[in-house]
Amino acid sequence: MIRTLQGVKVVEQGTFITGPAAGMLLGDLGADVIKVEQPVTGDPFRAFKGGLYSVHYQTYNRNKRSIELDTKDSDDRAVFDALIADADIYIQNFRPGVADKLGVGEARLRALNPRLVYCSISGFGATGPAANRPAYDTVAQAASGFLKLLVNPENPRVVGPAIADSLTGFYAAYGAMGALIERGRTGVGRTVEVSMLEAMAHFNLDAFTHYFQAGEVMGPYSRPSVSQSYVVECGDGKWIALHMSSPAKFWQGLAVAIERPELFNDPRFATREARIVNQEAMIELLGERFRLRSRGEWCARLQGLDVPHAPMYDTSEALQDLQALHLELTASATHPVMGLFRTVRSPVSFDGQRALDVRPPPTLGEHNDEIRNALKATHGARA
Repeated sequence: MIRTLQGVKVVEQGTFITGPAAGMLLGDLGADVIKVEQPVTGDPFRAFKGGLYSVHYQTYNRNKRSIELDTKDSDDRAVFDALIADADIYIQNFRPGVADKLGVGEARLRALNPRLVYCSISGFGATGPAANRPAYDTVAQAASGFLKLLVNPENPRVVGPAIADSLTGFYAAYGAMGALIERGRTGVGRTVEVSMLEAMAHFNLDAFTHYFQAGEVMGPYSRPSVSQSYVVECGDGKWIALHMSSPAKFWQGLAVAIERPELFNDPRFATREARIVNQEAMIELLGERFRLRSRGEWCARLQGLDVPHAPMYDTSEALQDLQALHLELTASATHPVMGLFRTVRSPVSFDGQRALDVRPPPTLGEHNDEIRNALKATHGARA
């Protein structure tokens, strides 16, 4: 990690994805992230595939330390309060009202530490008719209008990764850092609130702008049609993606690559507007041509003619691409108990330095003694 947030102390009491993702992003920048977990069971994501170290849990919990605390217990709450006393950021993603029941509500923690940036993540917001509804990734995608842009109407099913969960974590970290910067001027912390609905509505900004400004309700094919994006199967059964956009030179290069230099004599493809209207016909034409050669051959041809493209990799292939290897996208470390941990590094470099070192996700309560001993040294025997 690149320690641009060195000296920043984060107490994260997150579960599943949104809260842990926010904590991880701050940890990736060098913050000391202390993950407070329920004794014995910990973050429920730990046990998603048996045991307490699932792949799901590992994804969002690198660069952290773990301590087991039950904040309903008076002794554990004293330890928790000692953590909060000099913390910079606190993160939770409980349903509205739960934090107060656990003794970790904003008012109580603010009384302990007026400088604290208190970050609360919810599904639908802290108030309103939907505030207490359960919210998961697909629910937030659907409620924000985003899922409608992903589902193929000919084969309707939920597709892709947990976009809403991850993005809400990004927005939470973004908000927390904004409040932290302001605190540097004012000396006073803020309460940062973000919901999955708000995060996904903002991420869906392009679709809403089209609706507000042009009265257009976008569908799953709207953006690919305008951007002239395609996926085509090659002769070896592998796939390639094209994003042709509007510059004429890209289309001319593609026409040469597929050995159809007369392509633009066809009125269906002569202009950008015509190609948008006739995208289905273009998909059929490209499908026929690309089945004539292997993906490797097509990549060589397209690259030679400066056509915007990429192999449509799966996860076993993507990080083996020469550019990915050059960028050193993979980071790894060895956990003393759980063994080798591999991950994708933070994408942000500082002064040309890449974040190649990483702390493996902690086992449950791995740092109980370490954290408690440090607190005793600072706050006395009760901690």
